[in-house]
Amino acid sequence: MTAHLDGEIRDGRHHMQVRVYYEDTDFSGIVYHANYLRFMERGRTNHLRLMGAEQQALFEQVETEDAGFAFVVRSMHLDFLKPARMDDVLDVVTWPIAVKGASIMLAQEVRRGEDVLVKAEVRVAFISGGRAQPIPKSIRSLMKADVNS
Repeated sequence: MTAHLDGEIRDGRHHMQVRVYYEDTDFSGIVYHANYLRFMERGRTNHLRLMGAEQQALFEQVETEDAGFAFVVRSMHLDFLKPARMDDVLDVVTWPIAVKGASIMLAQEVRRGEDVLVKAEVRVAFISGGRAQPIPKSIRSLMKADVNS
């Protein structure tokens, strides 16, 4: 029932729409730069959810088992290309570009129609007990199935 809220996966890429509200903008009426980080975090979370790797389940696993995992952003590179404004409907697009032992590199774009407003490369690490750990095989195989070369 929440699938439309979580977006959808098309051609190996997760698409999620976000409307820009007044609270997302700065005094000049454009989206405040840090809010793109929030939009992209939602995109990454919903991408995992639609693939069957819900973060809440992983957090619960951390509390009950030693083998539990959590996601952390290790690094992020952003290019701000064009501004978004109040009432714009944005498409947050997320896709994996590399899957390694303990991390996944994701590409993300925030688009308005055909215009790319923000581009990002995000390295997400998997940790357990405060240390990087190999990505669980189930998640690694899900991500590799989506990797677009």
